[in-house]
Amino acid sequence: MNALILVDLQNDFTPSGALPVPEGDSIVPLINQLQQKFDLVVATQDWHPSDHQSFAVQHEGRQPGELIDLHGIPQVLWPIHCVQETEGAQFISNLDQSRVKRVFRKGQNPRIDSYSGFFDNDHQSSTGMGEYLREQGVDEVFVVGLATDYCVRFTAADAAELGFRTIVISDATRGVNLMTGDVDRALVALQEQGVRILLSSELP
Repeated sequence: MNALILVDLQNDFTPSGALPVPEGDSIVPLINQLQQKFDLVVATQDWHPSDHQSFAVQHEGRQPGELIDLHGIPQVLWPIHCVQETEGAQFISNLDQSRVKRVFRKGQNPRIDSYSGFFDNDHQSSTGMGEYLREQGVDEVFVVGLATDYCVRFTAADAAELGFRTIVISDATRGVNLMTGDVDRALVALQEQGVRILLSSELP
């Protein structure tokens, strides 16, 4: 059985959002179409407390985009985004949510970020998504959404590490590209971890 994982398709990651991903909203119509091809659709949702330590404003003199050590883990500092119960944390309005069976919220611990839809960045806390997919009989996952070089990358990497056959549908993702080439490097790294990269036109 296969599943489609929709990663962080939230208002704050659209071009007008707090942490804009270029063309971040442009993939929604394609993702709506893709949902019809899958047995199961689940979604992840960034869901930060307002004092999350990945926010640059929590670190005096620091700016978004800087890299720090946060409790022993490298952490990119971000603008305030996807704060719980805010409009920015809600799903993009034209995303079809009718086939989404479960939403897995992440990034709720203020001390650690959670790029992956499966685990916090220290891999000590699980969102429960891996267990849920196993319970549903899923053995193959397809990953789409935002952003290619962060949450899509880490979600796909963890899916492969957990033993799921993992495919990223690259034209149904968009990246932040803090540094030129980040998206390309992320896709190469995923392929080296056994993740397949396909275009939507290559799906049956």
